[in-house]
Amino acid sequence: MISRLKGELVEQNPPSVLIDVNGVGYEVQVPMTTLFELPQAGQQVVLHTHFVVREDAQQLYGFSTKADRSLFQTLIKVNGVGPKMALAIMSTMNASQFALAVENDEVKQLTSIPGVGKKTAERLIVEMRGKLEVSSTEGALSGLAQSATTLLNRNAAAEAEEALLALGYKPTDATKMVARASEQGDAPVEVLIKRALSEAA
Repeated sequence: MISRLKGELVEQNPPSVLIDVNGVGYEVQVPMTTLFELPQAGQQVVLHTHFVVREDAQQLYGFSTKADRSLFQTLIKVNGVGPKMALAIMSTMNASQFALAVENDEVKQLTSIPGVGKKTAERLIVEMRGKLEVSSTEGALSGLAQSATTLLNRNAAAEAEEALLALGYKPTDATKMVARASEQGDAPVEVLIKRALSEAA
């Protein structure tokens, strides 16, 4: 079991990052909330990880805090929620915001997340109510407020679209979301992603 990685951040290709640990490169899938907290390429980074082994694949998932990893591990135990959906949920809201949505029966807010239908949202609320800690009443996207400075390798709009596609949004929806986000003015890719997710929430 790989539960923690400490090494050099080599590159980011949302939603995955490459970390060099003593010469070995680890590809790790991360939620956007974690991605926005990472340092620039070439710097040291620590991720708390969860290793998923399936018949057709082995994948590492990484998080900036143990609390986020714990939420991920709880989410994937819910019937119908796989790692991809859990990552999408955690890319839209942090652990406290998700807890608020569950405790307040916010089915509409949960169904705005790609891949989460009404039945899944209701199942999340039923199975996770009381299991999560609500530590604040901040808005659904304030957990994404930290800026990232390493996502500028390509055109910002195209990069933002790729990130949304990786989260499960349909190509047409991702294009429209980024277009609406761009109407507010030119911005780095991390700002475009935040705007687009905000529109969808």
